[in-house]
Amino acid sequence: MTASGTTPGTASGTSSRIAETTFGRVEGRERAGALLFAGIPYAAPPTGEHRFGPPRPPEPWTDVRPAQRFGAAAPQPSGEPGSLTGIAPKSMDEDCLSLNVCTPGCDEAGRPVFVWVHGGAFRSGTGAVPWYDGASFANEHDVVTVTINYRLGALGFLNLDGTNGGVNGLLDQLAALRWVQANIAAFGGDPARVTVAGESAGAMSVTTLLAMPESAGLFRSAVAQSGAAKHVLDADTSAYVAAAFVEELGGDPRSASVDDLLAAQVRTEARMLADDRLGGSGMAFQPTIDGNALPAHPLELIRGGAAADVALMIGTNLDESSLWGGGPKDEDRLMAKLAELGPDPAEAVAVYRERLGADATPGSVFIAANTDRTFRQPAIDVAEAHKGDTWSYLFTWASRVPGLGSTHALEIPFMFNTIDRPGTEFFLGDGPAPTELASTMHAAWAGFIADGDPGWSSYDTSDRTTMRFDDRSGVESDPLGAERELWAGLAG
Repeated sequence: MTASGTTPGTASGTSSRIAETTFGRVEGRERAGALLFAGIPYAAPPTGEHRFGPPRPPEPWTDVRPAQRFGAAAPQPSGEPGSLTGIAPKSMDEDCLSLNVCTPGCDEAGRPVFVWVHGGAFRSGTGAVPWYDGASFANEHDVVTVTINYRLGALGFLNLDGTNGGVNGLLDQLAALRWVQANIAAFGGDPARVTVAGESAGAMSVTTLLAMPESAGLFRSAVAQSGAAKHVLDADTSAYVAAAFVEELGGDPRSASVDDLLAAQVRTEARMLADDRLGGSGMAFQPTIDGNALPAHPLELIRGGAAADVALMIGTNLDESSLWGGGPKDEDRLMAKLAELGPDPAEAVAVYRERLGADATPGSVFIAANTDRTFRQPAIDVAEAHKGDTWSYLFTWASRVPGLGSTHALEIPFMFNTIDRPGTEFFLGDGPAPTELASTMHAAWAGFIADGDPGWSSYDTSDRTTMRFDDRSGVESDPLGAERELWAGLAG
C-alpha cells in the first residue's frame, strides 16, 4: 500500500484511458505499467499577435483528443541538448504549451501530484526527456507526475518595449499549475496535494514562483534542485538586453521568423557573455523583476514571508560546475578568477585545498568555488530565507566518467529512478548500476511529495541539518561549513 491508500502499479489495467478535462476529453495510452497522457494543451498557441503575450486558455474541443504523443518543444537553438541530458527535442514549434500526465489510473484515488519544470538555462529543454519519466513514481509510490513545456529564450523572457515584463515563461508555468488545479482530479490526482519541482533553470523557476503572488494556493510543497532565487534581471538590465536583441535581429520581433529570432538570440547571448551588466553569465534571457507578476527580487520576497505555508526541499550537487569544463590551468589564472568571483583568493584556495588536498589542481579548486558561488550558496540563502518548513540535501555520488564528479544534473535519474534511460550512460559512466542509491533518493522524493517529509530532520541555522546522498547516505550537520562561511553574503 502507498500514501494514498491504494496498491501501486495496478490501476492502469482497469482504469479508463480517457479523461475529461475542462476543455474536452483526452485519450492516453498504457506505458510501462502506468497511463500516459502526452501533449495535452494547457494554453492556446502563443503565436501571431499573441507571440509575446501572456498565456491564454486553449480552445475547447468536442471529439476525444488523442494524447499519445508528446507535444512540440519550445523553439530553441539547434543542437541544444534536452535539459543537459543529451536528448534533443524531436520537434519544436511556437505552439508548445503542452503538458504530460503519467498516472497509475484515472479514478478517484486522490493521489499526490508531482509537477516537474525542466531545466536548460531558460533557453533549452522539454518535458518529454526520458529521464523525467514518471512511471516509477506511479508504479512504486502511487504518485501522479506532470511534466510541462514553457516558452524559452527570447520568446519566453524578452522584455519587449517594457510591455510584457519578460516573465512569460513563468506565466506559462503558472498557467500549467492552474490547469493542474482544475483538471488533475480527472487523472487520479489530488489538487490539494501538489508539489512543484525543477532542476537548474527549473529550480530557479520554482524558487521564483515561490515569490510570485499569483502562485498562492497552486502547490503545497516545492523542490529546488541545483538552482535558486538568484537568476533574475532587474527591469533596466532586461530592457538593455532587449535593445541588444532587437539590434541583433534588425527587425520587429513580433513579425520575424522563428529561425531569425533564434539566430538573434544566440548572437545576443554571445554579446552579453562579455558584458559586465550580466556578470559574464551569458544567460541573457532570464525572468525579469517587472514590479507586477514579480514585484521584487524573489529572495527578498521569500525572506519577507512569501510562500511561508509551502514546504520546501532544496539542495545541490557537490561538483556542479564540472559540467562546463576544467577551469584555469595555472595558479595565477586561478587567483584572478577567484578574485572575479568575490572571496579573498588566498583564503579561498586554503579553504578548498583543505578538502580537496594540497595538490588539488587549479581547475579543481575553481570548479569547487564556482559551484558554491553559482549553486550551493544561493540554495543555502533560500533555505535560510524561507519562513516555512525546509529540508536540505547534498548529492555527492561521483560519476565514473573522469572529471565529472557529482556534476550538474547527475541527481535527476536517481530521484526519478530512471538510471537505465537513454543518455544516462554519458553521466554515470561504466560500472554497476547504482540502483540502491536511486531507490533511496526516489523514496525520499516520493515521501516529500506524499507527506511533506523526505525522512530526515528539517533545516534551521542552529545545526543546518542536511542529508548527504551517496553510496552511504546519511544526515550531517552543516556539511562543508568552512566553504559556506567563505561565501556567506557574497553569492546572493
